Amino acid sequence: MKESASPQLDDEILALERAALVRWCQGDPSGYLEICADDIVYFDPFIERRIDGLAALRTYYESLRGKISAPRWEILDPLVQHSGNIAVLTFHFVSGGGSEGGLRWNSSETYRHGSEGWRLIHSHWSFAQSKR
Repeated sequence: MKESASPQLDDEILALERAALVRWCQGDPSGYLEICADDIVYFDPFIERRIDGLAALRTYYESLRGKISAPRWEILDPLVQHSGNIAVLTFHFVSGGGSEGGLRWNSSETYRHGSEGWRLIHSHWSFAQSKR
């Protein structure tokens, strides 16, 4: 990973994401809901269209509450890029394991800094190709 101009900011953004993922992987989407801005937009490979706004995302996430379990997971190759009050975190995410090696994802998370601190304004998850 290349050296960042602001390692402290990188660590802060990554800590927010990790804390949300800890809860997510235990079936609790609240960690993410707590760090989302009201104007969050969300893309997920399991749904046809973009979700607009925190209220709509809350409805979707509540339908998943308790249904997700990933006792083993890992963030790979995280990179934080920032400009002014915007930071973009990109990473590969691997969860599960077993004979198939688990699920592999690409993630892009855009954060905006405001009066409430860093909040997610854009979240995009997609499937990653398996290792060959």
